[in-house]
Amino acid sequence: MTDTRFATILKRGVAEIITEAELLRLLDSGRTLILKQGFDPSAPDIHLGHVVGLRKLRQFQELGHKVTLIVGDWTARIGDPSGQSATRPMLSPTEIENNAQTYMEQFFKVVDKEKTELRWQSEWFSQFTLDEVIKLTSKFTVAQLLAREDFNRRYSSGNPISLTEMLYPLLQGYDSVAIKADVEFGGIDQKFNCLLGRELQQSTGQPPQQVFLVPLLVGTDGKQKMSKSLNNHIGIAEPPREMYGKMMSIPDHLIVEYFELVTDVPEEEIAEFGEQLKTHSVNPMNLKKRLAHEIVRQFHGKQAADEAQEHFTQVFQKRETPEETRTAELRSVTHPSARLTIEVQRDITILLVETGLAKSRSEANRLLTQGAIEVDGEKVNSNLVTLKDGSVIKVGKRRFLRMVDSMKRKQETTSF
Repeated sequence: MTDTRFATILKRGVAEIITEAELLRLLDSGRTLILKQGFDPSAPDIHLGHVVGLRKLRQFQELGHKVTLIVGDWTARIGDPSGQSATRPMLSPTEIENNAQTYMEQFFKVVDKEKTELRWQSEWFSQFTLDEVIKLTSKFTVAQLLAREDFNRRYSSGNPISLTEMLYPLLQGYDSVAIKADVEFGGIDQKFNCLLGRELQQSTGQPPQQVFLVPLLVGTDGKQKMSKSLNNHIGIAEPPREMYGKMMSIPDHLIVEYFELVTDVPEEEIAEFGEQLKTHSVNPMNLKKRLAHEIVRQFHGKQAADEAQEHFTQVFQKRETPEETRTAELRSVTHPSARLTIEVQRDITILLVETGLAKSRSEANRLLTQGAIEVDGEKVNSNLVTLKDGSVIKVGKRRFLRMVDSMKRKQETTSF
């Protein structure tokens, strides 16, 4: 039975612990544990999916333990093959270093920097000789590595697996040996890699690390794990309004899961939310607003969360145009001698690029094809649109542009 002192930390937001009894013994030992968290700076940003595990690290830090953050500047060159159906392109050292700097800034939004030791894999791998590589590879068989679900699937379907990819779990495992890890943290998809590190420690005479695995947070599409490559992510460095709006877009069936995995809302309340959703005694939007506020507050503070909530209510519930909507000069695109009360036709794709609402004509055309552009509340389905003074262009859910005929307004003011 789980020790009641550690019930929440070992149960809420946990997929599997190997082994829980041994981890409890370590927690009772009174010594400061070395908590291993590795990351490959293959991309610069952290999203809420990463936060599930980072919150656990913070909880262990609050118990007095130390996180050793390993920057995978070698493994990032390979790319983690977990869940991949094809070999990833290798990153350059410059790309890795730039990504790592951004990643670490965001990492410490969750984890206590004062209780974290930073280590780079190059501390040990840059000195690795061919002899040491051979010793490392000799400890495991090809059959063991092909037992990995993703390797096995690719091998069975005839898709290529590079030798460097097969080295990936060995290198990750050696990290545990290098820092003498007591506990390694990772998503449930990292189970094979973490267990391999545990086995490698035993083969070198070290006590085996315990493995702490967390669930994979489902992305905003409600189907697949959160991932930047799937564009279903919520980045922790995103602006408050963007973050709030994305939270409001998650499917209803994810509400309870998100509360459990990425907030500190008490479990009793979350259980009540679940019952209310089952019995349809609550409007899911009200729970999402609470959830979105909790998330934005974590990363941007209460004031930003309050403002993001007010903005959402104004724009998406009351259907009002935000007061701070950017403006564009209507007359600047007409003939100087045109009369003051005018309607003009514009190519909407060019206008969006000129005003910064789209990065390129191709992006603007894609938005048009997707039906993501409105003018004065009407969906646009043609490049040419008719605009007048006061026309409001809406792009997607959160971008607005108001057309202003400053000459007309000046004339009206003068006449008055």
